[in-house]
Amino acid sequence: MTLFAASGAGTALAQEASLDAVLACRAIEDPAERVGCYDAAVGRLEQAQAQGEVKIITRAEVEKVQRESFGFRIPSLPSFAGGSDAAEDGRLERLTEAVKSVSSSGGKLRITLENGSVWQQVDDKNVRARDAKSAEIFQAAMGSYKMKIDGGLAFRVRREN
Repeated sequence: MTLFAASGAGTALAQEASLDAVLACRAIEDPAERVGCYDAAVGRLEQAQAQGEVKIITRAEVEKVQRESFGFRIPSLPSFAGGSDAAEDGRLERLTEAVKSVSSSGGKLRITLENGSVWQQVDDKNVRARDAKSAEIFQAAMGSYKMKIDGGLAFRVRREN
């Protein structure tokens, strides 16, 4: 699936170059007018894309950004697409990744995942993670996150990077 995204700047060019403008041309009955409408709408769309006002992205690209940014508060990152782990509004609710390394300091775990993200335990639960293979991170109450290592007990975490 390919998605269409207009710049958040809201310029007139991006608004005029919307995919809706192209699709609206289908309703024109006169063939010459319809072709003229298509030519004009596609021209505006092409110009907006060339100027960086509009970008065509795939669902895979959106999901990659969602996975890489999971755990960060990025209010300016719009949600374009859902998936099996997505909420109704398209936000990613949980993520399962392979564990790269686990360290402990002061009784709190620091978990580095294969995708490069680093998570710090923030509660006082005693969690065993010596031979950890996978971690499931999911949203908890009030914007916090919890992690389960190899399906064990959930503990609170915060993303470090």
